[in-house]
Amino acid sequence: MECKITLIPGDGIGPEIVGEAVKVLNKVADKFGHTFNYTKILMGGCSIDEYGVPLTDEAVDICKASDAVLLGAVGGNVGNSRWYDVAPNLRPEAGLLKIRKDLGLFANLRPAYLYNELKKACPLKEEITKDGFDMIIVRELTGGLYFGERETKTVNGMLEARDTLTYNEEEIRRIAIKAFEIARKRKKKVTSVDKANVLDSSRLWRKVVAEVSKDYEDVALENMLVDNCAMQLVMNPGQFDVILTENMFGDILSDEASMITGSIGMLSSASLGKTKLGLYEPSHGSAPDIAGQNKANPIATILSAAMMLKFSLDLDKEANAIEEAVAKVLSEGYRTVDIASNETKEVVGTDKMGDLIAANI
Repeated sequence: MECKITLIPGDGIGPEIVGEAVKVLNKVADKFGHTFNYTKILMGGCSIDEYGVPLTDEAVDICKASDAVLLGAVGGNVGNSRWYDVAPNLRPEAGLLKIRKDLGLFANLRPAYLYNELKKACPLKEEITKDGFDMIIVRELTGGLYFGERETKTVNGMLEARDTLTYNEEEIRRIAIKAFEIARKRKKKVTSVDKANVLDSSRLWRKVVAEVSKDYEDVALENMLVDNCAMQLVMNPGQFDVILTENMFGDILSDEASMITGSIGMLSSASLGKTKLGLYEPSHGSAPDIAGQNKANPIATILSAAMMLKFSLDLDKEANAIEEAVAKVLSEGYRTVDIASNETKEVVGTDKMGDLIAANI
């Protein structure tokens, strides 16, 4: 099989972790007889430096012509970066919003799984995590506050800012269908998270999700307010299977879920639309403070590459090989510094972790 993959190394640790994912993908290609053709594009601060914008239309066209897109991370230190002394639509993260919109990627999937070997790295009490947890957060990606109208103006001599949170029923329906379809292949439970006791948008969300659930009688549906969900994730994460929620809530909850897996460096993600083309990236940021120091954990990016094989390229066996290789390396006691504990056999750098995983394909 021959596939075209667009690589977006991005900023900070992005080039390092994407490099390790490519190392693993190349081993998969050799092992299973595939050809992966890579094209690199710029996005984020590096694109601003080169072109003056966080993502060019030409770069988007390259993504559209590929089978899948693998992203590292974009952005820098907000308090100390030339990239942020500009309008919001010209900052590095604006490239993420643009690529999601231009590629029609409305569903973000973020699995959160606790490996037995990482229970010591989990900040939760041992009695909470003794049975582990395995959930996936399905986040609506192209609506809500991040894409609503916004303005800052002077009212009665005082600055006033406004952001609007808007959803229509079709936007809610298509992401709900995605969540129920995923739940049907897992433990058949959807927890829909909203703030229906306060927000009109959440009341519409709850109404449409209930309508969709009627077509999935084999899947249990529960509704949960977002503040309660945030508490439940640290009190009893094992209760969740598929968490369905809107854009901003999903952004926050998925970061919380990533930390209880032991490290945000463990959480992969996929952004999907109506076609096979998807964008795959780790859920963490660009970590400019450790860039170039061989300290970054590449596992989330490597697992994102596994999701890419599964969802965009239909290579389930190959994706499973990557996941099994990651589990084997962890079981042998190798850790990057962010997931190290007293029982760690060896703390390794970014490049060696990639080598170890590739060697176990």
